Amino acid sequence: MAKPRHLDEFQRIARFFAPLAGRGALRLEDDVALIDGPAGTDYVLSTDAIVEGVHFFAADPPGQIAQKLLRVNLSDLAAKGAAPVGYLLTAALTDADDETWLKRFSAGLALDQKRFGMVLLGGDTVRSNGAAILSLTALGKVAAGTALLRGTARAGDALYMSGTLGDAALGLKSLKGGLRTLTVRHRAHLVSRYRLPQPRLKLGRKLVGLASAAMDISDGLMADLGHLCAASGVGATVETARLPLSAAARAALRHNRSLLETILAGGDDYEILFTAPPSARKRLARLEVTEIGRIEAGGQVMVLDGDGAPIALRQGGYHHF
Repeated sequence: MAKPRHLDEFQRIARFFAPLAGRGALRLEDDVALIDGPAGTDYVLSTDAIVEGVHFFAADPPGQIAQKLLRVNLSDLAAKGAAPVGYLLTAALTDADDETWLKRFSAGLALDQKRFGMVLLGGDTVRSNGAAILSLTALGKVAAGTALLRGTARAGDALYMSGTLGDAALGLKSLKGGLRTLTVRHRAHLVSRYRLPQPRLKLGRKLVGLASAAMDISDGLMADLGHLCAASGVGATVETARLPLSAAARAALRHNRSLLETILAGGDDYEILFTAPPSARKRLARLEVTEIGRIEAGGQVMVLDGDGAPIALRQGGYHHF
């Protein structure tokens, strides 16, 4: 008997859930949904879940788990140019998540609510007999018709990203016992980037009117760039010599050049990946972003080394299935 065909995350969405999507769901091909808000505004909705043992460890500080949950959703809002309003929380917790754990978890939420200007709007709590599962739906707002989408890049656009690349994936390696040749300071930086993403909300709002398309980097640069290109019907070239790397990531690469693939394909960066026409280059030079490549006709996504030669990657990014 033939083995049943394995469906990846996006095949599952396209086959079973996209037919159910209504107006504003963007055919489930983006990270958010858009619905009409008060006059002159659109509401932006994003949902993400994190699972114990997959996106966080049971021994992680509960406050940081809460902050990561909130921030990964805020990253989606940032990539659309939206300002946060509030959120809904669903928590499937175990007996190990006792009163002390909950106190620290809620304190982390309270800290970031104040930092990012949003409030809890409701949700649900249930018991899990397995791993803890935490899901959050963030609500933001943007001027009507101005949200940055992933399906609007054009050939000839330049390719940019915010922040630095690969720190979170390297941080996860460190937590699993790797990267022992790095200094304590460098390992601490990488772990912090894995545990506490920095949603680029202010930058996202500045990109409205400048960027032609945008999304956040959650599953890894190569995977998410592939999603952006597929949605836009274009290809892209990334130049590794231009990638923005932290001092810790550069130190890791000096010790092990094969980590370049981890940097390109590893997830959890939560930076903004965006495209913009050449006419925006001068204004973008005033922002903390890095041009890393270009958008081209066709559907091929290529990575070039420092000499301009193509690199063959074994990893394509994080996959849920």
